[in-house]
Amino acid sequence: MRSDVEFCSEERTLRGWLYRPDVRADASAAVVMAHGFSAVKEQYLDRYAEVFQAAGLGVLVYDHAHFGASEGLPRQEVDPVSQKRGYRDAISFAETIPWIDHTRIGIWGTSYSGGHVIEVAAIDRRVRCVVAQVPSISGSLSARRRTRSDLVPAQLRRFEADRAARFRGEEPALLPAVSDDPLQSCAMPGPDGHAFFTGTRAFAPSWRNEVTLRSAELSRENEAGVHIARISPTPLLMIVAEDDVLTAADLCLEAYQRALPPKDLVMVPGGHFDPYLRNFDRTSKAARDFFVVHLGAGAAV
Repeated sequence: MRSDVEFCSEERTLRGWLYRPDVRADASAAVVMAHGFSAVKEQYLDRYAEVFQAAGLGVLVYDHAHFGASEGLPRQEVDPVSQKRGYRDAISFAETIPWIDHTRIGIWGTSYSGGHVIEVAAIDRRVRCVVAQVPSISGSLSARRRTRSDLVPAQLRRFEADRAARFRGEEPALLPAVSDDPLQSCAMPGPDGHAFFTGTRAFAPSWRNEVTLRSAELSRENEAGVHIARISPTPLLMIVAEDDVLTAADLCLEAYQRALPPKDLVMVPGGHFDPYLRNFDRTSKAARDFFVVHLGAGAAV
C-alpha cells in the first residue's frame, strides 16, 4: 500500500509517499530515500521503493525542498545543507509512524543525494545502514573536471553577480539542468543526462529543466566524501558505475577505500544514469538484500 504523506523540515512542508509492506508486522524496518540533483521522486524512485516494499520493508520517499511536490522558495534551488537536514527530518517523521521500528531505519541516496546519505550516516546514529548509489563525493573536484580551467574565472564572476543581484532583491539567475547542446552551459553536461531527464517527462511532469545558478555555486562547496571514514560502525553499501563521469567512478572508489568496515561495494557497467535503467534489477536487488541483511524485514528479530 502507498499513501501520500507530508512532514515539516526547516519550516517547509516536504511531500512524498509512504509504502507499507503487504505483510503486516507490529514493527517493520524502513528505508528513507530521496533523489539526486534537480530530480523528483517520480523519476524511478517508485520502482526502487516497490522492490524494497516487496521484501517486507517500509519506505518513505519524498521530494527535496524547492522541488516537485515539496515547498520551498526559490523554486529549483539545490541546497545541499537543506537537503541533508531534510533527510534527518524525514527520519524523525518515520519514527512517528506507529508501524515503523525506529531502531531499524536505513537511508538510500543516489547521485547528489548519494553524497548526502554518506554525510547523514556519519553524523546521525539513528541510521542503521546506508546505501550510496553513484554518489557525489567532492563538489570542488567534480567542478574542476566539468569546467575548463580557462572558463572558471568567468563562472565565478557569474556567481558573484548573481549573489549581488539576489541581495538587491532581484530574481535568481537560472541555469539549464541538462542540455543536448555540448556548447551550452548546464549543471549536468553530457548526452546521457539529457536523454535520461527528457525521457521521463511523460511520468514526471513536475521536473523542470532548470536550477538556480546558486545551485551550481553551492555544489562546488559540497564535500560529502570528507565524512566517509566516520560512517563506521554503521554498514555502508556503495554502488558505482564503471564509466561514470558525472560522479566520477575513480572519486567514488577512492572514497570507498577510505571508508572503514563494515562496507560493501557493487560495481555495475555503464555510466551515471544506467543504474536506474538497464542496471535497475542489479542495483535495486543489491540495495534490497543489503537492507534486509542489516535491518531485517517484517517483525523485529
